Amino acid sequence: MRPPTIRDVADRAGVSKSLVSLVLRGSDQVRAEKREAVLRAVRELGYRPNAAARSLSEQRTRTVGVLLHDLRNPWYVDLLDGLNSLLHAGGLHMLLADARLNRRAGQDPAGPFLDLGADGLVVVGTLPDPAALGAVAERVPVVVAGAREPVPPGVDVVAGDDERGARLVTEHLLGLGHRRVAHIAGYGAVGELRRRSFEATMRAHGVPDALVEPSDMTEEGGHRAAVRLLGRPDRPTAVFAVNDIACVGALSAAEELGLRVPGDLSVVGYDNTSTSRLRHLWLTTVDNAGHEVGRRAARCLLDRLEGRGGAGRVQLAAPLLEIRGTTAPPAR
Repeated sequence: MRPPTIRDVADRAGVSKSLVSLVLRGSDQVRAEKREAVLRAVRELGYRPNAAARSLSEQRTRTVGVLLHDLRNPWYVDLLDGLNSLLHAGGLHMLLADARLNRRAGQDPAGPFLDLGADGLVVVGTLPDPAALGAVAERVPVVVAGAREPVPPGVDVVAGDDERGARLVTEHLLGLGHRRVAHIAGYGAVGELRRRSFEATMRAHGVPDALVEPSDMTEEGGHRAAVRLLGRPDRPTAVFAVNDIACVGALSAAEELGLRVPGDLSVVGYDNTSTSRLRHLWLTTVDNAGHEVGRRAARCLLDRLEGRGGAGRVQLAAPLLEIRGTTAPPAR
């Protein structure tokens, strides 16, 4: 059997094809009884609009490309949830791609979205060459979410306030009485902002030579950095990791060395991912407002699709410290 057409819907509802089109586009210029008749006919016939034909007539695909820096990072789940909720309400659908995979294949990360005619692009996380977004932004609206690297004019940036979040962590540990506080640092602008804020807060409280160990922001990287820190003769009594994933690695290192958390060592993560809320971990961490970052990024994109925008804006969502079971005053 052939699939039902818009003509079939119109005949079943006893209306014209143009009125069916108005209902399917969500127009408020249709009387309630006519709208219900059309929607009932759509349900009864199992009609699905031809997306390709609609795209040609509207010159829009109603899709948004979402380019993820790393699919393994659980913080992006909350961000994507906030992003999708507002895009869906605006009648748009997300198409996801892994930027790492595209780079390994030698592809332009944003190329497939442009080939598919996506109406806009949201870049989630840090790209190695954010300046390359300039050429993309000349064709479609672009928003960067969850990263702080400089971007070309006309590109909006939405992220958490990393400096404030790192300050909240450091002041929390200092307030508990810790003085030997170490930081497992990350890379990119986000990692740099968190490290600099940690060091500045330590200096402001009379600790000029704070310990910092670099990491690649993975669990294994956090483990290696923590082993180096905890093997020192003046080992720290508290460790602030750049994200929750690295913090899990630090917890593993502490367990291997026979250190109790938080009795012998306090540890703090960042991002308030689902991992941090697992009962057997129950990490003290920073809620980096992932859902709110996603919603704001969607709002920026929708504004640009509607012709509003400008040179590009930077919006920072306020973080919150979630105090759980991995921090306590230092052992006497």
